[in-house]
Amino acid sequence: MAAVAVAQETKLPELAPEPTHDELVDDKIADANVTVKIDVPGSKMFELQLSLGELVNDLRGYITDREDCCQRTCFSLQLDGVPLDHFAELRSVEGLTDGVLLKVVEEPYTIREARLHVRHVRDLTKSLDWVDAMNGLNGASMSYLNTITEGEINPKNESDFLAPKHVQISSEPLFEPLFPGRTAEANCLSRLAMSMWNPPPNPRRLRGDLLYLSIKTNEGRAFEVTASPRGFYVNKSTIDEFDPTPASVPYLSHSLVDLLSQLSPVFKKGWSMTNKKRCSLHPFERLPTNFQLFSWLAPKEEHQVDCVRAEDAYTARSTEEHIPGQTPVRELPVGSIHERLLRDRAFFKVHSDFVSAATRGAMLVVDGGVLAINPGDEPRSQMFIWSNIFFSLGFDVREHYGNYGGDAAAFVAPLLDLKGVQVYNQADVKGLHTLGTVIVDYKGFRVTAQSIIPGILEREQEQSVVYGSIDFGKTIVSHEDYDSLLEQVAKTTKQQVHKAKNSDGKEVTMYTSVETKGIQGNDKRNYVLDLLRTMPPDVNFLADSLSKDDLSLFPETMKDLHLPRTHTHKLAAHRHELVEAFCENRYLQYWKLAMKNFAEAKKELDAVEDLDEDAKKQKLMEKNTESIKEAASAVGSISTDELDIRFNPDIFSSTVDTIAEEGEIRRQKQLIVDVASFLVNEQIPAFVKECKEGSENCLDCVSMVNNLHHKGIGLSKAEITLKKNLYLEKKYLIHGCLLLSGALKWLSKIILLYFFNPDKKN
Repeated sequence: MAAVAVAQETKLPELAPEPTHDELVDDKIADANVTVKIDVPGSKMFELQLSLGELVNDLRGYITDREDCCQRTCFSLQLDGVPLDHFAELRSVEGLTDGVLLKVVEEPYTIREARLHVRHVRDLTKSLDWVDAMNGLNGASMSYLNTITEGEINPKNESDFLAPKHVQISSEPLFEPLFPGRTAEANCLSRLAMSMWNPPPNPRRLRGDLLYLSIKTNEGRAFEVTASPRGFYVNKSTIDEFDPTPASVPYLSHSLVDLLSQLSPVFKKGWSMTNKKRCSLHPFERLPTNFQLFSWLAPKEEHQVDCVRAEDAYTARSTEEHIPGQTPVRELPVGSIHERLLRDRAFFKVHSDFVSAATRGAMLVVDGGVLAINPGDEPRSQMFIWSNIFFSLGFDVREHYGNYGGDAAAFVAPLLDLKGVQVYNQADVKGLHTLGTVIVDYKGFRVTAQSIIPGILEREQEQSVVYGSIDFGKTIVSHEDYDSLLEQVAKTTKQQVHKAKNSDGKEVTMYTSVETKGIQGNDKRNYVLDLLRTMPPDVNFLADSLSKDDLSLFPETMKDLHLPRTHTHKLAAHRHELVEAFCENRYLQYWKLAMKNFAEAKKELDAVEDLDEDAKKQKLMEKNTESIKEAASAVGSISTDELDIRFNPDIFSSTVDTIAEEGEIRRQKQLIVDVASFLVNEQIPAFVKECKEGSENCLDCVSMVNNLHHKGIGLSKAEITLKKNLYLEKKYLIHGCLLLSGALKWLSKIILLYFFNPDKKN
C-alpha cells in the first residue's frame, strides 16, 4: 500500500497555490472594520460599522434602508468635501478612519434619477401591500411566517399557546387565513401617476423641467407636480389647463416624500406608520428577491391604479442596461478572496437582471408584442430580437431534429443546453465564454432567450463557426484557439478527446461533442454554444438506436426493468451529479483493485527466498505499476498511469463517424452503459434505502426533487423509484403526486398552446 502511494505521488491533483503575502494582507484589510459617522440633512447623525472590503455603493444601500432617511435616492457621500466614487472600495478611500464624518449631500436630479426616485417612493408606500407579491412583480414574494406564528410567543400569555380560531379538528385546514390582510397604512396616497402633460415641451426643458406628476391625496385634493434638478414642486397645471409655473406656495423639496408630507397630513401620518411597520419586518420579508418567485397560493385581488406598473408594461427598465456587461464581468480579477467575492456578486447581479429582462421579453414575444426578424416564415419558425436578446421558440424548425424526435426533441434541447452552460460556467476557464441563456415556459410555448455574440448577425452561420459542426457531423471544423481552452473544460466535464471523420475523409480532433460550436465574436472573445451534448447520453431511453451488440452490453438486471426502452426523443442525457457520483464510485473501485493486486504480488514475492532486498524492491515496484495498470483498465480509465474517467458524448451517435479501434469503441460504449446501470442498480436503491431509514428529508415534492437531483436521478426515472418505494406510504404518495403533477404540466402545456394561441398552434 505504501508503494502504491509512492508511485502515485506525482499523479495527485494539483493543490491550490498558497496565498502570497500581499494576498493575505489584502484579505486581512478587507475583513477589517471601521466605524464612521453619517450626517444626513434633516435627520440625526448616526454611526455605522463597515467592512473595508465593501463598496461605497453598499454604504448607500445602508442609508436608503434606514427608517429616517429611506426616501433619499439622489445623493452623494463626501469626505472632507470630496465626493466618493460609488463603485470604489472603502479601503481605497484616503483618510477613512475610525470616527470620520461622512456627509450626505443632495445632488441635482436627472430624468433617470427622477424616475428612479418616483419608483422608490412608490415601492416604499406600497411596502405593506402584498399585491405585487401575489402577482409576482418587482421581485416581491409572499411570506406566511408571521401569519402562522402571529408574532413572537409570550411565555406568560396562555392565549399564545392556543390553536388559531380558523383551525378546526373536524375540517380540512383553510388557506385563506394564511394570507396577510390589508392594513389601513397600506394606502396613504390615493394616486401617484405620470401626468398627461408629459413630456415637457422644449421651452420648459430649457428651464429645467424633467417630468410632471399627477398626485391625488386621501383628502381628495389633486396636484400637478414638476420634477426639476433641484427637486419637486407644485405647479399651477390642472387636468384641463397646462400652466407649469410654480404655484403660489410651491413647497419645493428635494424628496417627493417631504413634498407630500406638506401637502397631506393623512400622508404624513400614514407614511410614518408604514415606515415604522416596514422597518419592524424581518429583512428577508422587505427585501426583493433577485429571482422572481410565483406563489400558487395567490387569491384574487381587486385591480388598482398604479402608474409605475402601467409605465413598466410598455417601457424599458434599467435591467436592460446591464445585459452587455455579462461577458466583461467574467474577466474581473480573481487574485484574492475579496476579488473573487466582488466578481461573483457582480456576475450574480448582471445575471439576475438578464433573467428579468429575458422573462419580460419572452412574454412580449408570445403575446405578439415583438416583430420577428423573419416575418415571412411560418409562426413556429420565427425568431425575434428585443433589447439585444435573441429569442427562439421550442419547435423543430426545418426538421433540424427530425431524426431525434421532432418537436419533442426541440422542446427538451434548450433545457439540456442550459445544463451544459451551467457546467461550463462552473469550469470557469479563462478566455472561454458562454451565452447568457434563459428558458421561459409561457402559454404553452418554450421560449429560449440568449445573449447575442457581437457580429454574429453580420455573417453567415457557415462563416461564423470555427469549431464543431452545423450539420450533425458531416462537416466538422476545428480551431487552435479552442483546442487549449476546451482541453481544460474536458477535464472538468469528463469529456473524452476523440477523433471524428469529415464527409471528405479528413480526421478532426474533438474535445467535446461535434454539436458543440465555437464562434469568435467581433470583440475577439471565444464563445461556445449548443452545449446540449455535454453530458453522456442516457442509453436507458435509446432502445431504437442501439444495435444487437450494444444491447449485449446491458446487464440482466436492466432487462428485468424493461430497460433500455424507447422515448419520445433521442436527446436523453444524464445529470452532472450522476457523472460525479459514478466517477467517485470508480475511484473507490480503482484503489481497492490496486491495493488487492499489490497485496497479492507482495505475498508472492515474500514467498521467494532467493531474492535479495534490492531485487525485491525492484520487483515490487514493477508489480505495483502492473497493479495500477490493471486497476485502471478494469474501471474504464483512459490512462494506464492514473484514474481518468472520460465519456465520449458522440459514441452512440449515428451521424458521427468516430475513428478508433473496435476494442476502444466497445470500451467507450460499455462505460456509458455502466453509468446507466449505476443509476438504476446503485443510486436509486441507495436513495430508497435512505428514504426508508429516514436520512433523506423528503417532506414534499420540492424536497423530493432536490434529493433526487442530488443523487443524479432525473424525474424521468421517477417511475422506477416509485415502484421501489411501494412499502413507504408517505414517500409513495409524494412520488405519485410528483408523477401526477408532471403529467398535468404536460397536458396544461398542450391545452394552453391550443386554446390561447390558435394562430400558432401549428
